[in-house]
Amino acid sequence: MSRTTEHRRMAAAAWESLFRAQVAVIRNLQADPAFKRVNMREYDVLFNLSRCPSGWLRLNELNDHVLLSQPSISRMVDRLERQGLVQRRSVELDRRGVLIGLTEAGRTLQREIGREHARDIDRLVGAGLSGEELQTLKVLTDKLRASIQGSPAVRTRNSTVGSNADNKHDSTVGSNADNKHDSTPDSGPDAAPPCGAKASA
Repeated sequence: MSRTTEHRRMAAAAWESLFRAQVAVIRNLQADPAFKRVNMREYDVLFNLSRCPSGWLRLNELNDHVLLSQPSISRMVDRLERQGLVQRRSVELDRRGVLIGLTEAGRTLQREIGREHARDIDRLVGAGLSGEELQTLKVLTDKLRASIQGSPAVRTRNSTVGSNADNKHDSTVGSNADNKHDSTPDSGPDAAPPCGAKASA
């Protein structure tokens, strides 16, 4: 068997193992009582809004940062707004622009769920791996994500469809995927916000 063929086989096996591990964790998290008030996808929206320094994101920017696939981010925001968890405001000098932000109720709920969510992640992921293994896993997944995001094909695709808020096809995409386990926006040196300066425009 050639090196190239063996490498492809190993890549497929590694991807299957990684994907099965992700599915196992997600299924357990989705069943958690913490998500009675909002589901995991709705919490994903609250979480990413909580991490933005300005507290506000445009709809397409929010869609770029969520970590779970969102069939329609606009309908998701509508539901959260009806529950009093998010709010909208107009963008200065841009009558068509709308920013999305958390209400006080939304911020409180995110923190409450976030604390329990972090404990559950530790129970599922932290208990299964040593500290050294967790660090190795993070290094490897960061390296894989950087390699994928840096490929010419991905850059071309993102520049073409990245602004479409209703075309979120990737299942676990997000520039802050390594921060998902943090329960609050100010939880350590890795708590860099996912949104850019344009969010406050």
